[in-house]
Amino acid sequence: MIARNGPNPGALRRLGVVVGGSLSRGLDVRLDGSADASLEDVAVGSFVTIVGRRQRYFAVVTDLELRAVDDSVRHFPPGGSTYGGAGDFAAEVMAGTLAYGQLSVMPSMTAPLDSDAGIGAAISAEQAKTIPEHFAPVYAASQADIDAVFSAQDTNAFALGSPQGMEAASIRLDLGTLASRSVGVFGASGSGKTFLARMLLAGLVKDGQAVSLVFDMESEYGWQGQDNDRRRQVKGLKQLFPSRVVTFTLDEESSRRRGVTPDGVVRIGYDEIEPADIEVLRDLLNLSEVAAATAWNLERHYGSGDWLRSFLALSGPDVGELANEIGVNLAALQTLHRRLSAWSRFGFLADKGEGRGSAGGIIENLQHGNHVVLEFGQYGRNTAAYVLVSNLLTRRIHETWVRRKELADGGQGDEPRPLVIFIEEAHKFLTPEVASQTIFGSIARELRKYNVTLMIVDQRPSGIDSEVMSQLGTRLSCALNDDRDLNAVLMGARDAGQLRGVLSRLDSKQQALVFGHAVPMPVVVRPRDYDESFYADMTLAGAPAAATAGIPSGASALPETEAQRMQREIDELFPPE
Repeated sequence: MIARNGPNPGALRRLGVVVGGSLSRGLDVRLDGSADASLEDVAVGSFVTIVGRRQRYFAVVTDLELRAVDDSVRHFPPGGSTYGGAGDFAAEVMAGTLAYGQLSVMPSMTAPLDSDAGIGAAISAEQAKTIPEHFAPVYAASQADIDAVFSAQDTNAFALGSPQGMEAASIRLDLGTLASRSVGVFGASGSGKTFLARMLLAGLVKDGQAVSLVFDMESEYGWQGQDNDRRRQVKGLKQLFPSRVVTFTLDEESSRRRGVTPDGVVRIGYDEIEPADIEVLRDLLNLSEVAAATAWNLERHYGSGDWLRSFLALSGPDVGELANEIGVNLAALQTLHRRLSAWSRFGFLADKGEGRGSAGGIIENLQHGNHVVLEFGQYGRNTAAYVLVSNLLTRRIHETWVRRKELADGGQGDEPRPLVIFIEEAHKFLTPEVASQTIFGSIARELRKYNVTLMIVDQRPSGIDSEVMSQLGTRLSCALNDDRDLNAVLMGARDAGQLRGVLSRLDSKQQALVFGHAVPMPVVVRPRDYDESFYADMTLAGAPAAATAGIPSGASALPETEAQRMQREIDELFPPE
């Protein structure tokens, strides 16, 4: 049995003792009156370990407080011209005795004290269901504690970053666990959520347990992205994993201007658009409920594959005749015609969506184990185009995964690969008004039933339907500025009240609170830099440094034999027409 003072207490920095609290609201820790236990050296979000009689507890600091034994200290503080000066003897005497610092800590995990490794055996540690007794000693967590709890000894786990105040320690994630349920990445503009999301996607590609479909609104994830803080270009997924990532684009001209050659150009057929897609876009197109609903009347009149093309081919007087013929409100039908006619400027729309640039080409790549990035180019700035394409393609892909999963359950085929669908500006798809109508709302509620999950990235989580938020298995949140967004991120979370104080005090950049299914306990992380060191860690064993497909002009190419091999693989995926 390890002594009450803790294992090897000389190697740990003692902070104080437990003096009160509860399991629901957290524990109160009175700091020792020593130089090693100063409030100024303890940050919200940092870790502590508490040594009880039978258990050792791993906890996170959620608040700091100044306390006094006697209220007279508040009303008659000791004098002195400078804090800690030689003449301020009364203040030095009172500090740590009549006046002291107090921590609020949230115990999250426990491990038995009779374990040889103490908290180092925390891989099998359990969620805290008890609390220590009065006067249990509290220590600053050691690097060994952090490493054990967050599986740093598992070299296959993904290194996300370092915990608060412990740059040498590592927080690692099991990406298979992360991808098994939907994930939310949140943060205000400029907080670093894009880099955090790109890191997670890179980890998923290297890990290989799931494939991903990335709807790249700002062309940030395919070939390269922009680090606005450092004014430099950074590698995208295609540069890091040329043999595992396939890039498609809706805007070939945009790709050409950026010196990038996509693997395919997507064309969406008018015959692929359904009335349900119009319903989802009702607010973005400024349509009344009646106007949006007329799309269903049009489908019944013209047929499911021909309704939109036939409707848009009408001129003004023809619209009036059609309204009388099918018995709908003329003003509503005219409004719908006027709004949808603006889609003629979408260069990605065609009469029919066929070939490798259709949804079928994307599905084929995903089924072969390739990760797909769809860049929107200029259309990423048009929210209606982004929502239309993302919802339409995801619906088709989801139908394929559902069909394959049902066949597999019936013993008629293999399980479909786990698929993670990545969307930005998620609140456009998942507002309370439309979440029940979009395929993304269905996927979020299905809880991975068909091997499909979401990774949603947004700066306004308060705009996302509360039911969808409650289904997110893991949440990673950078700094947020709005109280409603803070509350939304923590909705349904265990110990949400205590975590709110931690979340509200994150640094404005490069810091995130991670909690939920993929981590054993909440943790404040400084994500690692997205730099050459990260690129090196993402290198696949035996993989070439670059691929000929998608290399901008002027970039170095592979040796001839390797280039031929890469081209052969591309031709197999995309047979020459």
